[in-house]
Amino acid sequence: MRQIVLDTETTGLEWRNGDRVIEIGCVELVDRKLTGRHYHVYINPDREIDIGAIEVHGITNEFLADKPRFKDVVAEFEDFVRDGELVIHNAAFDVGFLDNELGLLNRDRLNVICGGVIDTLKMAKEMNPGKKATLDALCDRYEIDNARRTLHGALLDAELLAEVYLAMTRGQESLIIGLDDDDGPADNVAGGIDLSNRAPLRVVRASDDELQAHNDVLSEIAKATKGACMWLPPEPAEAPAE
Repeated sequence: MRQIVLDTETTGLEWRNGDRVIEIGCVELVDRKLTGRHYHVYINPDREIDIGAIEVHGITNEFLADKPRFKDVVAEFEDFVRDGELVIHNAAFDVGFLDNELGLLNRDRLNVICGGVIDTLKMAKEMNPGKKATLDALCDRYEIDNARRTLHGALLDAELLAEVYLAMTRGQESLIIGLDDDDGPADNVAGGIDLSNRAPLRVVRASDDELQAHNDVLSEIAKATKGACMWLPPEPAEAPAE
């Protein structure tokens, strides 16, 4: 499984108004491990950067004056992300900007180049409703050191997001524990965990009173839904009159 954690910086907030991408940062994960491979580029947008955007990322028009245009780096960018699953914080923003850049060059959009997108902002909101879901807030929640992040930067933010994503999804690792062992699991071992000393499982069955209470609740649901309670078997149809 190859995933590309991606972030961009831009001249402003809305590509529909002519804002452009000025920085792309990507890091590679393979089987949930950082490979050390990354892609990073600054891009001359051929337009002025909004003052508000400069205050966020610190990238100036003067700094980008001698940098390549997107058309000069598009092929190497496509090669790096091709067939990977993208992991992006607030994916609609970055995908919208990158699809616009690709569209201006009549290139395939990201949904053709890549194997899907995971939006960590949406994931964080679903996992912790009502809590802050900014990258800084998630770094705090998962105890990831973001002291270097005094300004936004595409590569640094991609590196931090990779750590956040791995922390957010760490429970999934339990499904593949031990699969990398050359010798394979020994007897009484499941997924690398020794089960030989585990106590027998205890089965607790419902009492008659609990079963009756359960049936009473189902009857109330069936009454309120006019017989459409999915947990009760359908009543047998009446036989046709002779």
